[in-house]
Amino acid sequence: MDVRSTEFPRRADAALKDAGLQKALGNFRRGFPGRRAAALAALPEFDRLRDAARDIKNHTLAHLDYYLEVFARNVERAGGRVHWCSTAVEARAAVLAICRRAGARTVTKGKSMISEELAINDHLEAHGITPVETDLGEYIIQLRREAPSHIIAPAFHLNREDWEESFRRAHADLPAERIFAERRDILAEARARLRERFLAADVGITGANFLIAETGSSVIVTNEGNGDLTQTLPRIHIVLASIEKVVPTLEDCCLFLRLLARSATGQDMSVYTTFSTGVRRAGDLDGPEEYHVVLVDNGRSALIGTEFQDMLRCIRCAACMNHCPVYGAVGGHAYGSVYPGPMGAVLTPGLAGLAQAAHLPNASTFCGRCEEVCPVRIPLPAMMRHWREREFERRLSPPVVRRALGLWAWFARRPAAYRTASRLAVWLLARLARGRGRFAAFPLAGGWTAGRDLPAPEGVTFMAEYLRRRREGR
Repeated sequence: MDVRSTEFPRRADAALKDAGLQKALGNFRRGFPGRRAAALAALPEFDRLRDAARDIKNHTLAHLDYYLEVFARNVERAGGRVHWCSTAVEARAAVLAICRRAGARTVTKGKSMISEELAINDHLEAHGITPVETDLGEYIIQLRREAPSHIIAPAFHLNREDWEESFRRAHADLPAERIFAERRDILAEARARLRERFLAADVGITGANFLIAETGSSVIVTNEGNGDLTQTLPRIHIVLASIEKVVPTLEDCCLFLRLLARSATGQDMSVYTTFSTGVRRAGDLDGPEEYHVVLVDNGRSALIGTEFQDMLRCIRCAACMNHCPVYGAVGGHAYGSVYPGPMGAVLTPGLAGLAQAAHLPNASTFCGRCEEVCPVRIPLPAMMRHWREREFERRLSPPVVRRALGLWAWFARRPAAYRTASRLAVWLLARLARGRGRFAAFPLAGGWTAGRDLPAPEGVTFMAEYLRRRREGR
């Protein structure tokens, strides 16, 4: 996975100064969280469903090899084929081989984060095959040669004027005087342009929200019809899925579907929920002649049995990033990873290596909102702390951070010195604040005061107050 998260501080600073991005983020912050809250208020059993989903995922991960084998047998029973891929290189090779056997020149694609992780588009283009993103958001960022900034709303960082400019530039053969008065005008133009691509495609590639071991089915959840067209019109359907997407039964999948859309977009159910099982059978009106499932590990099995295993419960709803104050301030591109936000801060170091992603577990206020809203109760802050501990142990943190922590540790091991230093610091900072209660600027805290005031301490230290009350018998 191509990760540039070492540039997070520079990217975050640029994002905070980007007026267009900040406008888009303002719209984003007013959308998903409110709709999720409304959807949950209408489902009183939501927390019980979360507990059940967590337990199903834990059970499945504890027996992952068994359920993957059951899934593969049932795929083959339905006329499909499973390709087992340990690495991204193997997965790209499997997809390319299928396309080459079919003589494919054009491939349509549904939205798929695993295809972004594997850089499938770049690989196909390098071998003379044209991939066409058919999700509306993915289509616009493909025109702009950008990466997704969100896992369910890939182009949320753009404003309507950005869409219009890109469409006029990419669709230069259309009348220049056409007017984009409403969003549906953009949608209609994209639909007309993509229709010919759907009909011409030799292969369709989708991701999978879930894989059902019991039936050998793949499931996609979308709000556009592009996913269905991608997997039913071409002769060949390729499903790209990571190994943790498997669930034991159809009933289990239905439980997760009750959680997914409510957590992601605030809908009771997405507009389209499509189950695909094998190849077209006699009497079927549509469907592929070949059905391939490319199962991808790419570092996930190494997380099993570690303190990061719970991350594999993730169902990619994006609730954590929709409620994260850091993500809401800088957007997804600042993370430099396919997976942004709190879930990316945990998953990316596990897949790409901590040396490449050490900044990400530090991109958090630890407010706990990500864990609070997660539909499968992933303890994201705890896992970010684990990555921070490993970063410190491997001496990957910046020298100034290590020196500051070393100084704090020296005082923490000496309670008397710690209390004395705390009292002195409180007294000195209170005097320097001159009764204002805050600092608009402060040495060594410029990164903080550039965007907010630094509160000045008031009163005495916690320990001093505790000892006073203890002496008074309170």
